[in-house]
Amino acid sequence: MSPYQPAQPKISMTNTPEYRERYANSVQVRVNLWDIFLLFGTISQTAPDAVTIENFQGVYLSPQQAKALCNVLKENITQYEATFGEIRLEPQQTGSTVQ
Repeated sequence: MSPYQPAQPKISMTNTPEYRERYANSVQVRVNLWDIFLLFGTISQTAPDAVTIENFQGVYLSPQQAKALCNVLKENITQYEATFGEIRLEPQQTGSTVQ
């Protein structure tokens, strides 16, 4: 290990005027060679045979940033389940693109 340790930068976070928080119960993922696209929305079922998804925000991530996000989510879900119990997912229909 090198005796030289670079100083950690001071991180300052601010929100832009466009910043908003919103609930999403639908996330669609699209992948290409250069980036990963996350499309957030809300899903509602207005009738037994009618589902509506209202998309409100799309976010492009580099593959590296998407992998870092995956790691952070895994760590936080593990901590959540240790505190509150296992998160159980309903079985997905085969071939379904709605998540």
